[in-house]
Amino acid sequence: MPERGERVLIVTPTYNERDNLETFLRGVFEWAPEAHVLVVDDASPDGTGQLADEIAARDPRVRVMHRAGKLGLGSAYREAFAKGLEDPRYDYFFEMDTDLSHDPQYLPAMQRALHDGADLVIGSRNIPGGGVEGWGLGRHVMSKGGSLYSRTILGLGVRDLTSGFKGFRRAALAAIDLGAIRSEGYSFQIEMTYRLLRKGFSVKEVPIVFVDRRQGASKMSRRIFVEAIGVVWKLRFDALRSRS
Repeated sequence: MPERGERVLIVTPTYNERDNLETFLRGVFEWAPEAHVLVVDDASPDGTGQLADEIAARDPRVRVMHRAGKLGLGSAYREAFAKGLEDPRYDYFFEMDTDLSHDPQYLPAMQRALHDGADLVIGSRNIPGGGVEGWGLGRHVMSKGGSLYSRTILGLGVRDLTSGFKGFRRAALAAIDLGAIRSEGYSFQIEMTYRLLRKGFSVKEVPIVFVDRRQGASKMSRRIFVEAIGVVWKLRFDALRSRS
């Protein structure tokens, strides 16, 4: 369970997650009862934002950020993290998907890693004890191939660069120029980890089992995958230029 006195903000971007939101929040508060959750809703047509407002009205641990439309995962996290950093109470900041693919049972272990000194903790599918349930061959190839490709180009030892289940210490998150990050999807996850490592912060991977969503449509697309390939090379070239 969370260490006494440490405050956690969990950010979860939503788009058409009405069927999953209440289950997600119950799970989070079962394993992290003192955490706060910031729901960032991109004007979901299915009423996710309205449901989030109803929950927030009766539970002070839940807050809602409404955005004008479907603006993307990366921008949702950038805006939410910037807002969260304005509140000095929060020690740790987490990313989680609302679609129930990130099991909240791993939150205590991930928070423990931050408490013990990690600057960034990654819920990793690609280390012993980690894995994926419910994916077809194509999705496995896309995810593991993308992570391996990025690790190779960027010269990193992190096994799961594309994981979206992450926790940051305040000092590490505050050290990133969030306004300079324009990536979305996979590439956002890669870029955040890479920038922290370049600044000398420490990263620890904690094994998780990722469960493919059972309701709603996946947000993954070929465009997001192609964007990640381009961002990896941009980060590599930027690093080479900074050494010259």
